[in-house]
Amino acid sequence: MALHGDWSSGRCWSVSTPVRKPWWRSTGSNLASSYLEKERNDEGGQSTGVNRSMAGKEEEQPKPHAMSSPSVGADEEAATRWRSIRYLRKRRYALRCCGCCGAAVVVLGIAILILSLTVFKVKDPTLTMNSLTLDGFNFDVGPSDDLVQLNATLVADISIKNPNVASFRFDNSTTDFYYEGETVGVAYAPAGKVSAHRTVSMNVTVDVLTNRVARQMNITADALTSGTQLNLTSFTDINGRVNVLGVYKRDIEVTMNCSMTLEVSATHQAIQSTDCSANVK
Repeated sequence: MALHGDWSSGRCWSVSTPVRKPWWRSTGSNLASSYLEKERNDEGGQSTGVNRSMAGKEEEQPKPHAMSSPSVGADEEAATRWRSIRYLRKRRYALRCCGCCGAAVVVLGIAILILSLTVFKVKDPTLTMNSLTLDGFNFDVGPSDDLVQLNATLVADISIKNPNVASFRFDNSTTDFYYEGETVGVAYAPAGKVSAHRTVSMNVTVDVLTNRVARQMNITADALTSGTQLNLTSFTDINGRVNVLGVYKRDIEVTMNCSMTLEVSATHQAIQSTDCSANVK
């Protein structure tokens, strides 16, 4: 117990005495609180174990499959659409390329066909007998039968015209002269070439010898003095080839048949007429 106040004045303010609880009350309360704390700890441990067991069971349970979200489906749809667009573009591009190539092939084929039927078409060369002249003439009277044997030199001017866009090459050619089906002379011409759209002339010389056909001709000295006519024929054969760009090739054979009339006398010799016709094979 404590006293508070002013002792000099003789006043006393208050007296305070500490109150103490009985020992059994404090001991009981401590025991009760420890018991409650122990029960709480036991309950917490049991709840912790239950929670752990429940958590283990939840982990052991199979998890459901995750469902696709709307964003994933939209991305897949966009990717599929993009792939389809790319495929359509590639297909359209391929169709355009095929169409262009096909059109080019068709145009090229039409152009080649037109050129082959017009410009590149192989045309027939033309063989012409321009002139036939008598260059030399002599005769001889036989001693026994009084028949005259004639020897004449003929010069034929032959031209070949090539109307093609490529050159015409020809081999060695021959010109045969006949009297009533019997050969009385042969002329030879060398090989050559005729350029495109050009004309080449050749002079062919032949000696006509009638000693083998003197009896068929039956020309006497009196007939030669007054003048007589001889009918001759000739045949010319020329083989050649036209090659256009190495693609259009054609072997050509040009033949020409001529008939001519010679007027001969002791003082005058001349060719009256010449008629020729050419064929191409």
